[in-house]
This record gives sequence, C-alpha cells and structure tokens, in this order.
Amino acid sequence: MTDMSTLHRLASRAGVQLTFWDARGQEMHATDETLRALLAAIGLDSPDEAAACRHLEALDERQDAGPMPPVIVARLLGDPLRIGPVALTEGTAWRLELEDGQSLEGELAGGIITLPPDLPPGYHQLLVTDARTMIILAPSRCWLPPTLDKGGKTWGITAQLYLLRSQGNWGIGDFSDLVRLTKIAAVEKADAIGLNPLHALFLDTPESASPYSPASRLWLNPLYIDIEGIPELRADEATQALLAAPAFKANLAEARSTPQVTYARVAALKLAALHSLHRHFAETATEQRKHAFARFKKMHGQDLRLFCVFQALRLRKAGLDPAMPDFSSIDHAAAHWRNWEPELQEARSAAVDDFATAHAELVDFIAWLQWVADGQLAAAAGIAHDLKLEIGLYRDLAVGADAGGAETWIDPSVVVAGAHAGAPPDIFNPNGQDWGLPPFNPRALRLEAYRSFIQLVSANMRHAGGLRIDHVLGLQRLWWVPAGKSARHGAYMTYPFDDLAAILALESHRHRCLVVGEDLGTVPEGFRAKMADYGILSYKLLFFEQDSAGNYLPPAAYASAAMATVSSHDLPTLAGWWAAEDIKIREDRHLYSDPEEGPRQRRQREADKAALLAALSQAGLMTGDRRTRGLSVQGGQDGGSTAGAELQSGQDPATPVDPDDLSLAVHSFLGRSHSAIAMVQVDELMRETAQVNLPATTDQYPNWRRKAAMTLEELEESGWARELMQTLAQARHHQD
Repeated sequence: MTDMSTLHRLASRAGVQLTFWDARGQEMHATDETLRALLAAIGLDSPDEAAACRHLEALDERQDAGPMPPVIVARLLGDPLRIGPVALTEGTAWRLELEDGQSLEGELAGGIITLPPDLPPGYHQLLVTDARTMIILAPSRCWLPPTLDKGGKTWGITAQLYLLRSQGNWGIGDFSDLVRLTKIAAVEKADAIGLNPLHALFLDTPESASPYSPASRLWLNPLYIDIEGIPELRADEATQALLAAPAFKANLAEARSTPQVTYARVAALKLAALHSLHRHFAETATEQRKHAFARFKKMHGQDLRLFCVFQALRLRKAGLDPAMPDFSSIDHAAAHWRNWEPELQEARSAAVDDFATAHAELVDFIAWLQWVADGQLAAAAGIAHDLKLEIGLYRDLAVGADAGGAETWIDPSVVVAGAHAGAPPDIFNPNGQDWGLPPFNPRALRLEAYRSFIQLVSANMRHAGGLRIDHVLGLQRLWWVPAGKSARHGAYMTYPFDDLAAILALESHRHRCLVVGEDLGTVPEGFRAKMADYGILSYKLLFFEQDSAGNYLPPAAYASAAMATVSSHDLPTLAGWWAAEDIKIREDRHLYSDPEEGPRQRRQREADKAALLAALSQAGLMTGDRRTRGLSVQGGQDGGSTAGAELQSGQDPATPVDPDDLSLAVHSFLGRSHSAIAMVQVDELMRETAQVNLPATTDQYPNWRRKAAMTLEELEESGWARELMQTLAQARHHQD
C-alpha cells in the first residue's frame, strides 16, 4: 500500500493489525487514536509522523544489530534444519550445546548453519562467535493418549472445583473432593476430570474469586487444600484445639451451610488453621517431610521465592495477619504493588531481599502452602491414574493474570501495562469485552526466548493429562484495549503462533498432556486448520454448533480433533438455556442496553430450541413418548434445582418436553459426535439451572460463587447421574 502513513507502517511493523473482519463479516479499521495508544503501550510513543519515523528507523537498526536472533523455534519434521542466511564470514565455527549436555560443532557454509535432522526435541543453545541463541526443537504435534492417538473416543466430567459440596469440606470444594469426584467417574469408566483454573488468587482479597483473574498462573490456590488431609494435623494439639473451639465450629458450620461460597469466611478459617499447622510442622515434622519440603523449594527456586515474597508483602501492606485473619479492615489500595514504595516495586531489589529476611517465617508459610497444595493435587492425579482414567486431570490455563498480581510484579517487562486483553464486539457482546488483564508483549517474549510462556505452560501441565488453553486465539492474535478506553476501540496484536504452538507441542510430550484450545469468538480464517496441524484439539460447544441457517450440526459433522460439551462456565446449563434463564437474568438486571434486545433474544432462543429438537429427532433421539413424561425436574437427593414449567418445546409450545429426557438425548447426541472427547458438566449430573458466571458483570450476579446442587455423597447415590453418565459412555461407542 504505497499511500500508507508512517504511523500505519510502524503499527504494522510492531504487529498491530490495521484491519480485521468482525463476527458479522464486515471489515473493520483500527483508528489512528487506537494505534497511537497501543504503540505507546509498547514503548513506541508516536504522537506525530516524525516520531513514528524515528521509531521505524530504530527498529530497523535493532534488527541489524546482531547476526543471530535471540531464539529460533522449529518443528522436527525429519529434515535438516537450516538457519540463515547469517551475516558472518564463511567458515565461522558454531557449536550446538544440547540440553542433555552433548554438543555438536560445525562451520558456516554459504551463509547457512545446517543442523542434522535427528536432533532430540528440547531447549538447546547455539553459539556463534559471541552470540548465543536458544534453539527450541519440538515434535510436530502435541501428545495424545493411546486411545485418541489411534482414533478412539473418550469422555469425562467437567467441574468447577470450588462449587463442589461434601460432608467434610469447609464450604468450598477441595482436593479431597476432587478425589471423590474422580472415584465416581471411574466407576462409569470415564477418562477425564476437567477443572477450572487452579491458579493462585490473592490471599488478602478472597472475595476476588474469579479463577480467570489470578494473582499468578504459576501457582495453586491454597483454599483448595483439605486441612484434614494434612498429616501433621493428627499430632497437632494446638490446631486441633483451634478447630474444636465453639466460635470456630460455628463459623465452619455457617461456611458449609450457605448456598454460595463465602470466600472471606472460608479463607479466614483455612488460613488460621493452616498457619497453626505450619508452626507445628516447622517445629515437629519428620525429617522425611522436612526434606520433601526442602526439595520442593529447591526445585522451584527463585520463581517460588519471589511469588511467596510478593504474597507476604501484600499481606503486610493490606494489614492482614494470617494467624488471625480479619478481612473487614483490609487496605486494598495499599496492597496493590504499584502503590508500594519505589524500592519494593522492584522484585529483585535489596529492599525486597531485606523484607524477605525480616519476614522469613511468613515467606516460608506461603511456600509451605504451595507445597501442601501441590502434594494434594499430585495425590489426586495419582489416584486418577491408578483408577485407569486415561487422561486423568484436565486443567485450565487462564488467558492472563491480574494487573496487580505477582506475574506483573516479578517480570513487568514481559507484559503490557497500558493495554488490556479482551475481545472485539460480536453478536453476543455488542460492546466488546475488556478482561482487565495485561497481555504478554510479543516482542518481549521473543527477546527472552519465550521463557515466561514456557514456564507458564509447564506449570499448568504439572499433574495433568490434559490442558485447556483459554482463548487459544491469543496465540495468533489478541484484542488489545488501550487502558481507559472502551473495548470497542481496540485492535488486534499479532503473536508468533508457530513458535508458541511448537512450544506447546514440546511441553505436551514432556508432560504427556494433551492440549485443547478454546477457539470460540471471532476466529480468523485458517486458524483451526493450524490448530489441527499442531495437534491442538478444538473446543466444541453444542449451543454454537450450527450452520448458517441455524440448523444444529449432526454428530457426524463434529470435528474429530476436538473436545465437545454442551456448555461452559460462561454460558447457561442446558436446563437454564431451555428455560431462557440467562435472558431473564440479563433483563432483570437491566444488562441489555436496548430494551428490544431481550425479546429478540427470546425469539432467537425459541428458534434454537426448535432447531435442537429437530436435530435430536433426526438423530433418532427425543421422539415419541420420550418428549412427554413431564415438566418438572425431580428434587431432593437426585437434584437441588428445578427447570420449572418453562421447559416448553420451541417447536410446539403446547407439547411439553421432559428435562431429563432432553438431557439424556442431548448427551447421547453429543456422545455420538466424531469429536475425540465428549464431556458432561457436573451441573448436568445435578440438574442445575443457574450458570456459574455471567460475563461482563461484576456485582450484578454472584459469579464463581454458587455451590453445587448436590453433595458428592448424594451424587454418588444418584440414579439420575448414573443414567446420564452411562448414556454418554454408551454413546461414545455408537457406530454411525
């Protein structure tokens, strides 16, 4: 484009996309104001053409500054790897230091470094003169378990861990509840337990409960620890006395009885008990246990230490004593690291070291929490393996971390403070979405040889046989919203998909962990083909699997390289969708800017319900008397929620649709799909109507709080849950 302005050329060079195609197929253009704001966010402030020109020249100079790039990522496809052309003298010696300690040597020939085709996958170092380049060699595709690798099908259960109820937990689902759910699934020969992100949240602000806006994605949320599963408790008289105190027991009973997770109450109970247990551990633990804790700290080194120091600083700045937690008087402003003294805003400063030394016991306590949590998660994964779940635990990686969290404090250079990750306007969110999460800076990632991304993926594949990448589209492009601007006024930033996908493949094989990419939203052309090429499974939601005419796709039309399920944490359950509960919630809370939007959505929902019934009927499901057994969902032990009399057929309002038959038919339909994995949400096993999260809301809806409709003990005895699981399992073996 010969008439492109310097600003536009700079933005394009920096990776900002000038145009994109929206969900309605219209070409959209980023405004100059947006381009300037995003360029400023990555250090290329260009208020005028002259400034833009200077930055372009500087980028050119930087590119020519050295003969070798900081990192080279390649897939092992059986061919020699040729690097170059390299601007060095012919015959210049090079040495490749392999990850296992071996090395190869050679000379530059024709400006090219040629590496043999049989190199092992891994992180290697290429040395040429004074330059050192990371060479990342990856398998061609992500790992798959044997059944899926041979074209077979599996199934599993997904759950938000915190919402699980049991007779023994403390008002929030914990790792022992995860074991209970795994055992229930194993009886019906399931292969996977899908989980919400288990990321560490803020100890001083437990009510900020979204698992998708964590303090750090590298570490675990200690509220998932089962206190009574910690070995030291059996001999710890002081902690036993704390747990037996009338006030403590009353608070615990209240935490268990509430219909929603009361995070502050739960955190107060757990932190007090854990702090007491840690003191006992430090004084009396066996040498074996102490050595195990020391090995954990040594293995994770500085990364763990800095995270623990960060949490300790926040606790002290917020004025919270974990021995006697009181969340009623927290100083939230003081807790945010950007409001700390300048010397404490530098994670590796002498002042931070002094603080860590002065508060060594508190820092050690936070590290101990991570060790205990890691051990309990590892035990759950081990039980899943012993019970023959082929995939086992299937974890979830959030797209970003909170701006005030440990990730940004520890390494602020690799994220962008002046922009937030989000999504452009689409049919479901006409104003776009601003998730408030600082995105990775793609240039900074490359300069550090993708260390932060590698670390992130590895941490979340730990103790897992599967990993879901939230908003996997962000591996190729991510919608950046300038800080302080509307999400409508953003633009896409380009990311190095091939490099990041290859790293996923490498870590996938190292951890024997399959990868699923949540590829919903405005998907660029050809993106799903790229995912398939790298062995990243697609994410198929029944609600969205429709053709352009609104017809639901038949099971045979589902992609085989995919995981399929009915809904997600951001959408209504099947019963809630059928009853239009999600629309009613938005209407009641005045969340539609246009008063006609609610009626429009209801009309569309009726059409979708009719289309779903048609698809089920065409598949030989939901026909005859299976549609007319009744309207009500049974209550009591077999379910805590009801869909009510709104469960009417969209095809014929006079003909009732039995909700249980609808769920059985839908999951049989889903089970027959060609998708490699089919999942049933634990909400469906419990006949739940209320969704977990209502996107684009904060306090208008109890996001991430409502508890499960049944206890796990009730679920284990539920004939309905058994029938639904068996229906899905049997459908997995159905032959088209």
